[in-house]
Amino acid sequence: MKKVAILGSTGSIGTQALDVIEQNREEFKVSVISCASRIELLEEQIKKFAPEAVVTAEEKDALYLSRKYPHIEADFGVNGLNAAASGDADIILNSLVGMRGLVPTYYAAKSGKTIAFANKETLVAGGELIMKTAAENDARLLPVDSEHSAIFQCLEGNEGRNVRRILLTASGGPFRGYKREQLEKVTLEQALKHPKWNMGAKISIDSATMMNKGLEVIEARWLFDIPAEKIEIIVHPQSVVHSMVEYEDTAVIAQLGMPDMRVPIAYALAYPKRLALNFTPLDLFTYASNLTFEKPDKEVFKCIQFAYDALAAGGSMTTVLNAANEELVSAFLGKKILFTDIQDNIERVLNAHICRYNLSLDDILAVDRETREKTKELLR
Repeated sequence: MKKVAILGSTGSIGTQALDVIEQNREEFKVSVISCASRIELLEEQIKKFAPEAVVTAEEKDALYLSRKYPHIEADFGVNGLNAAASGDADIILNSLVGMRGLVPTYYAAKSGKTIAFANKETLVAGGELIMKTAAENDARLLPVDSEHSAIFQCLEGNEGRNVRRILLTASGGPFRGYKREQLEKVTLEQALKHPKWNMGAKISIDSATMMNKGLEVIEARWLFDIPAEKIEIIVHPQSVVHSMVEYEDTAVIAQLGMPDMRVPIAYALAYPKRLALNFTPLDLFTYASNLTFEKPDKEVFKCIQFAYDALAAGGSMTTVLNAANEELVSAFLGKKILFTDIQDNIERVLNAHICRYNLSLDDILAVDRETREKTKELLR
């Protein structure tokens, strides 16, 4: 039985992971769960899964839980997350949102853990450092994102065979086919309505700008040790083909399935085993009878090219890309800026940055802080 620590158990990925675990109680024991502010939901999870420890963002919430549940260890803040990530769990599921996932992943990697991660910002901001730390400590990273899980599965059993291309699929988001003028009129409510996937607010906006796909290119580069020029984004509105790998003999292997995040979550948690899941299977005659593929519009959705350019520049540029994006998405969610202001201001921040190289963890965190301040100044 695997002991699982879930960082971000009350979010979209965390709750779906607990759904998988509930169906497979004989396979998993939940050892740690954490949340930022949804304490009521966290309490429901405590009662259902009886974890050994919980982590909250605020000290007052940890104190409240420690008094109410004295048999459970309660911690808080970054130190609490780091302790959970390097504790005695067999697998760490990192479903924290944004840059908050970087440091716990670093500590989990230093501790030689198996890390199932849905926090793509970790590899965007600190991919070189995280992969180096993981290699030095025999840690393993297993992707939870549907696209990267698909690529991982397509690569299985093909070690040593040359990859010609990774074909990273994208739904196109809610504004596929829009022109710049149409994007300028997009509302927050429209941007939050993803046509295929049930995701949190930040990821939904990233999908709408297509920054999500740009971040996934950077993630794939580090995770699979594939150069950016071999990673191609393909818009696939039906979201049935989750990604593909083309080998040097031109054979293309694809992974298909219903758009249900619980499937890649289960694959990462149980790896190398596959679980029998009580979810809706793919009906090829209904869902796969008319699959289409098209090129993304990088002129309209400029965030895609920003990601490729930042990856080519290397060093601190991807950290800057991530930090600026997080601040601007937050401003849009707060209805302080227009939808197109996200990509326009990311471009300004990137153009103003002087790249740094050979970054330590402290360097990455410093660049992140500086970029956030500069982005806020730009908005002011």
